[in-house]
Amino acid sequence: MLRDKHVASFTPTSGFAIEKICRKINFNKRNVIVEYGPGTGVFTRYLLAHSTPDSILILIERNEDFAHIMQETFQDPRLFIFHESAENVEQLLLYCNEQQADYIVSGIPFSFLPRPLRELIVRNSYRCLKEGGMFLGYQTFFQIDRFLKDHLDCDFDKVETEICVLNVPPLKIFEAVK
Repeated sequence: MLRDKHVASFTPTSGFAIEKICRKINFNKRNVIVEYGPGTGVFTRYLLAHSTPDSILILIERNEDFAHIMQETFQDPRLFIFHESAENVEQLLLYCNEQQADYIVSGIPFSFLPRPLRELIVRNSYRCLKEGGMFLGYQTFFQIDRFLKDHLDCDFDKVETEICVLNVPPLKIFEAVK
């Protein structure tokens, strides 16, 4: 976090928070799931364990060290790992021979990004989701709405927010449905 301003937290997301967010995902069918900012893989591990054998998981990690850790840690044919930035999600889906995603799980710290980049990531995320697809974002709970929620409200049909206090720091969870 001290060397890379795009790292959101000193601590990984808690198991409780991961389960709370992932309850919104239907794991009983083939999914294309994109994960923005997987870090060291705590969400990735959960997503792989619960996804069907024909599901696809696309990881987009901006931090080179974390991308390398992910490549060393996970050897799963359902997994695509990119050292990239989230605004390029559409091109990365096409690279994986997928047109659209069912879910996007995002832990990237939107408050650290300039406004035009926040808008671009949300807009591109909306465009690449299937009808009824979900953007599931989580941020530290003290972040104000202008960093993410306001952008989601501009593009998505339905946006709900909830707080998860069983995490350090507590999280604000966003569920945006296309």
